[in-house]
Amino acid sequence: MADPRHRLVLLAVVAVLVCALFLAVNLTGKLSYILSYRAQVIATMILVGTATGVSTVLFQTITGNRILTPSVMGAEALFVLIQTSIIFFIGSARWDSVPVVGRFAIETSVMVVFALTLYRWLLVGKSEDLYRLLLAGLVFGILFRSAAELLQRMMAPNEFNILQGRLFAQLTLPESRLLGIAGVLVALCVALLWRYRRDFDVIALGRDVAIGLGVDYPRIVTRALVLITVLISTSTALIGPLTFLGFMTATLAYQLAGSQRHALLLPFSALLGVVFLAGGQLVLEHLFAMTGTLSVVIEFTGGALFLLMLLRKGRL
Repeated sequence: MADPRHRLVLLAVVAVLVCALFLAVNLTGKLSYILSYRAQVIATMILVGTATGVSTVLFQTITGNRILTPSVMGAEALFVLIQTSIIFFIGSARWDSVPVVGRFAIETSVMVVFALTLYRWLLVGKSEDLYRLLLAGLVFGILFRSAAELLQRMMAPNEFNILQGRLFAQLTLPESRLLGIAGVLVALCVALLWRYRRDFDVIALGRDVAIGLGVDYPRIVTRALVLITVLISTSTALIGPLTFLGFMTATLAYQLAGSQRHALLLPFSALLGVVFLAGGQLVLEHLFAMTGTLSVVIEFTGGALFLLMLLRKGRL
């Protein structure tokens, strides 16, 4: 078996090549505009792929389950409820008049505040209640989806059509004014999580083992959950929900890394996220003439992989 570091280098080369092809294939028209637009799309894909891949691997490490993803905590369901509530109570025209940075800040802040409140309620002084936290996240996710569906049924048809367009991931509609802010948030969170990569190797052995080996389990887990929430909230507010992207990247990262070391798993998952997004969009645009949307393909493929994992009891 090849050295996983060699596979990591090869994957990095593939990611760079795919991004370069996305930038260079079929350049027609005004080059400055096209290259600027495609560069923004690539930057968005890099941010989303990195945030989703890293957060999913670490969430699975903390929960000790390779089927669970951060979306189980209700962040994406909350995003749907936020978008639905805004259009129902405020109206799409009035909301669109708010500066895009302000909309991004509001959406991200609401999701992060919800998660922090949930963690403080269930984890402070009760670090053993991690599964209680997961159950609460599932219940809140169902509650948010139910509330959103109720509002959608009472919504005017034209507003409902606008809402549906905003609830699908929009990778090819980058917002340049948000890339800098999102980039700083993702880079900061990933850097902070990277500092604990060796601690996560121990945490993967289980809570009792980690505590017995001297890891400050409650502090690290609480901080990691907060940073994971910021990553997922930033990604979701930037392009919309992509439920199964993180599951796909994390699952294949374990296979390619052939190891439980997070020094390998984290870069593998981030690079796979970039390859899936950039490569998938490249194939859809130039081989299938945009006969579908990448978000639908990812959700379908990820859902199939998820079912396969369930049938095989979470083991590949």
